[in-house]
Amino acid sequence: MAILPIITAPDKRLKVVSEPVSAVDDALRGLMDDMLETMYDAPGIGLAAVQVGVAKRVIVLDIAREGEAPAPLFLVNPEITWTSPEMAVYQEGCLSLPEQYFEVTRPAEVALRFLDYDGMAQEIHAGGLLATCLQHEIDHLEGTLFVDHLSAIKRNIILRRLDKARRQTALAL
Repeated sequence: MAILPIITAPDKRLKVVSEPVSAVDDALRGLMDDMLETMYDAPGIGLAAVQVGVAKRVIVLDIAREGEAPAPLFLVNPEITWTSPEMAVYQEGCLSLPEQYFEVTRPAEVALRFLDYDGMAQEIHAGGLLATCLQHEIDHLEGTLFVDHLSAIKRNIILRRLDKARRQTALAL
């Protein structure tokens, strides 16, 4: 397994719509293993393949809290099939937008179907943090960042701040 570089905004690759996966094979499982290791190392609770430069519909996540046993989920070609009319607000962050946290309103519950690590069809119904995380990561597959749910003014401030930090880091090297 390997730690992969995580792409940060405002990199245009994060706005790419990811392609469906045709088959879950050893190469894809290797990517998912690397993504999981990368996510744990960051540390984070979710990571979409596009965030590591692979525009495929693949997500890994683990919302287990510190002290709990890891409970990774591997989702290939996830598709939301239902959203609740009730909404929930969570403070979200993103590995592609380091140190940026804002409240985002999303459906409180979702149902989705996907292929698992072994390519088997699965369905899941989720609420709370899991529902938020699933929606956040599926947004990545559509080229949407959590800041796209904010006002244009807030979004532009964040993206300019990240671009400035990236330029300063490049100059320091």
